[in-house]
Amino acid sequence: MRVQVGIVGAGPAGLMLSLLLHRAGISSVIVENRSRAYVEARIRAGVIEHWATDLLDELGVGARMRKQGLVHEGIEIRVNGVGRRIDFKQLVNKTITVYGQHEVVKDLIQARLAQGGTIEFEVSETSVDKLDSDQPIIRFKKNGEPHEITCDFIAGCDGFHGVCRPSVPKGLLTEFERVYPFGWLGILAESPPVNYELIYNHHDRGFSLYAMRAPTITRAYLQCDPDEDANKWSDEEIWAELKRRLGPEGETRLKTGRIIEKGVTAMRSFVVEPMQFGRLFLAGDAAHIVPPTGAKGMNLAIADVLFFSRALEAFYKTKSTTLLDGYTTKCLSRIWKAQRFSYFMTTMLHLNPKDGDFDRRRQLAELDYVTSSKAASTALAENYVGLPIN
Repeated sequence: MRVQVGIVGAGPAGLMLSLLLHRAGISSVIVENRSRAYVEARIRAGVIEHWATDLLDELGVGARMRKQGLVHEGIEIRVNGVGRRIDFKQLVNKTITVYGQHEVVKDLIQARLAQGGTIEFEVSETSVDKLDSDQPIIRFKKNGEPHEITCDFIAGCDGFHGVCRPSVPKGLLTEFERVYPFGWLGILAESPPVNYELIYNHHDRGFSLYAMRAPTITRAYLQCDPDEDANKWSDEEIWAELKRRLGPEGETRLKTGRIIEKGVTAMRSFVVEPMQFGRLFLAGDAAHIVPPTGAKGMNLAIADVLFFSRALEAFYKTKSTTLLDGYTTKCLSRIWKAQRFSYFMTTMLHLNPKDGDFDRRRQLAELDYVTSSKAASTALAENYVGLPIN
């Protein structure tokens, strides 16, 4: 098979890229080792930045998001039971939309298939080759039969554990990483959310987050050890701890319900530089990971492929490689700002077991300043809703 762009991975990055390329008249094929049912059910982040919701509308895939998504004009930050609201609408005149990543994936798959696009699900033994040539190759097996795709370019959208990044010759990529000494015990439950907007809660017992997926579905998290066994927590213990950390109102405000899903997520920051080698370009989790506190993961992936699609469009129209050559620099400018914000939110809100009394007092002072100063609140709001895309 011959195609202009071969895409490895049918997550938000790969699917969005395929739609963007279709709009530009550029052919692409996606290969994915999981089944369609699996990728459509994979629960991930659920916050979409203001500019990203507009892009979904532009591509004709925003209707269900607009109907079912929950538009939030702010967040609440609580410190030991006392809450202060950061008003995005008032401070920066923008909003965010809560809409699960798996729902975005469903919309993108449906739209791409309706356009006649090719998505090869449930492939195996995927590999990439001849990356430094002008005809790189993707190889895989489908139903036991070998296949080969010859491309002009390959997009590595296959996540942190994918095959694309490790296929770059050793010594050419530099990895930057920070591992945090805590994780999140997360639940999805059949219960009404505590609040109509997200609550980021700093408490002497540890951080907690109260979010939602729908008016009757709660998404909540508790700070825990990164190697915590979620199965050791009974439903009753989880609800009790969520109530305690919410503060005196916990017993009355938090309604319990059947827990549909629970699991522990370790917290890390990761960036690889450069994000390209030859005709291979990395995007999304294949190139960077952020702690979920700043709600940036999916949004960064969408930004990566937007920049890549613009570079490809310029190449096919004018044969200019300027934007392709500058892909890494363009992406990293946004990525490192998102890493800074995610680190800021994570360290401000969580308890670090290594911190002493001085650090605790400084942390409380920072929380007080961020939630009481208009300048500081505006900076938080500007980053949370998404920095301008250009």
